Amino acid sequence: MFLRIHPNLVLIAFLGVLPVFVYSQNLISNPGFETYNECPRHLGNLHQDVADWTTPTSGTTDYFHMCSFHMGTPENFNGVQRTVEGEGYAGFYAYAPDDYREYLQVPLRSTLKAGAVYRLSFYVSLAERSDYAIRDFGILFSSEPLEIDTKKNITKAKRFAYAENEYNYFETPADDFLSDTSDWSRIEARFEAEGTERYLILGNFRTNRQTRTTKTGRSSNKGAYYYIDKVALLEQKPELAIAHASSERQKEGFQLDSLQVFRSLLFEFDTYSLSHPGREELQSLYEFLRQDPDLQLQLAGHTDGKGTVDYNRTLSEKRCLAVAKYLENLGIPSGRIQWEGYGSSRPIASNETEVGRSQNRRVEFLIRKTRHLPPDSEK
Repeated sequence: MFLRIHPNLVLIAFLGVLPVFVYSQNLISNPGFETYNECPRHLGNLHQDVADWTTPTSGTTDYFHMCSFHMGTPENFNGVQRTVEGEGYAGFYAYAPDDYREYLQVPLRSTLKAGAVYRLSFYVSLAERSDYAIRDFGILFSSEPLEIDTKKNITKAKRFAYAENEYNYFETPADDFLSDTSDWSRIEARFEAEGTERYLILGNFRTNRQTRTTKTGRSSNKGAYYYIDKVALLEQKPELAIAHASSERQKEGFQLDSLQVFRSLLFEFDTYSLSHPGREELQSLYEFLRQDPDLQLQLAGHTDGKGTVDYNRTLSEKRCLAVAKYLENLGIPSGRIQWEGYGSSRPIASNETEVGRSQNRRVEFLIRKTRHLPPDSEK
């Protein structure tokens, strides 16, 4: 399943030189919810207990820290979950009866730069007592903080009632539900800033009817409650280096359960041909996959906004198929590869500029390990 957006960036080949990207400091203060004003003792008190973070609505977002008995980690009222790192994390209802919602809001260390590319990432884990899981999280950047007297979802009408505020909103769609209660799922998005982003708000902005959900088999009638930890927002800065993306992959390796993008698989407009650097990167991926036959690969193809919906979906499928066939020819069995084309439905940059359209012409991939039951648990 795809747990997060991880769109690619524009890579410009010039005389054999490819840009290598580095990241600046984290623009999120208190990213791991470690610093607190007071050790949490009560539900719904994040806005007072934890430093830097607030709630943009009347929803009662929670704060957990190892210092607390009632609001502690790893055990608390909604289940058991260790932290990603450190001793604290936050918790909120992303889906609940009667459109009840909880959100988190944090000021950025600095306003984002117009046209610059940033990477946002965070970890979520579904609480054990949740009876639903969702697929999509909303990301809202605003120029001014929100303070809305509601316990329901933040609608467009409520946002734009603040006439002085400017927004940049997108979602982190997934191809499966975020239902893991035993471990953390990493969500990642890369996007082009508009230059007005000063505050970050995380949560589910859809109504219950619009939210894609699945039942977990529990009957708590609570909804979908998620722990969240380790939030990072980094500016991506290009630096020219004499290196191919495939060699960078070889040094860094491939991550499991993390949606990634082919860095050097550059698609020109209206094509699905594999570039030479792209083939080198696929060779690196093949070497990684062949070492463990239990590894499964999932591909997601995308296009820019030019063309009809049906045409773009077909083109994105052809891009996936080109990647899949190349790996199959190298020796990866077809049964280990799944793919789906999304056309232009999931842009991560503006389709009004060539730079943005280049970013949208991408193939993402996810590597997962097949989980086998131990012999004594098989029926």
